[in-house]
Amino acid sequence: MAEQKDLDYTYTLIDRIFRICIGETGDFSGAMYNGDFSMSLEQAQEQKKEFIVENLNLRVGSRVLDLGCGWGPFLSFIKDKGMDGVGLTLSAGQAKACQHNGLDVHIMDCRAVQPETFGAFDAAVSLGAFEHFCSVEDYRAGKQDEIYQSFFKTVHNLLPVGGRFYLQTMTFGKNRIEYKDLDIHADKNSDAYMLALLERQFPGSWLPYGHDHVVETAKPYFQLIHSSSGRLDYIETITQWNKRYRRFNMKKYLFYLSLIPTYLTSKAFRKRVGLFGVSANKICFERELLNHYRFVFEKV
Repeated sequence: MAEQKDLDYTYTLIDRIFRICIGETGDFSGAMYNGDFSMSLEQAQEQKKEFIVENLNLRVGSRVLDLGCGWGPFLSFIKDKGMDGVGLTLSAGQAKACQHNGLDVHIMDCRAVQPETFGAFDAAVSLGAFEHFCSVEDYRAGKQDEIYQSFFKTVHNLLPVGGRFYLQTMTFGKNRIEYKDLDIHADKNSDAYMLALLERQFPGSWLPYGHDHVVETAKPYFQLIHSSSGRLDYIETITQWNKRYRRFNMKKYLFYLSLIPTYLTSKAFRKRVGLFGVSANKICFERELLNHYRFVFEKV
């Protein structure tokens, strides 16, 4: 699994920039357009959250665990609807932002939560965290299925019989290439380079191998209620994020200016910033090297 230093590398690095561009509780996971790309990003994110609430049978007073809660967009959404949410993240930047906004968020490994940690929950969600649970080293050691099954068992133990779990995750797509063929020194337009760059942008993380891989590892603990591909929706989501990153914002540029001394004096920082100059994930989705799925599971 990606460790705290890995997630801080990715998410704490972009914390301030993301919140300035997208909002205090910015949603850093794929929105739900369902083919209607005339919708705004905010409308599509709202539609996704409504879909989750409906499919998890949530109501006023429901208690929900958000595993890998990001900047707390779903927790904020259900809080406004009178529900009780608890969030977990390994990013110090995300946790601090969530707590500042009055959300009940803890810096904690999702694998470590037990019923006695926070009590039982009516439902659970995980939007965009599953891809961080298995590292490249875990994958190469043949531990990927074991890691996923252990995670599903953890969630299973937190829910009542019939309790539901919403999982949203990237997966490798039908045009994926083998790990051995990834090459950060390959042609900059090649699949080998794009996937290698994505691995550098999200250190400590490796993806499941498609829809069936996720469903099979969940099967001992959950039955599948719903699944759908959000690949095209994710492409549009990233497009809208990129527009907001490029939009003029005085706070953003003042923040960039504050980073100049660090940029000039730290080779490591320059390398980290340089890795985020290309939207590798969007290109990988467009080429179907990656896919994206939404699952609704029910505890058996």
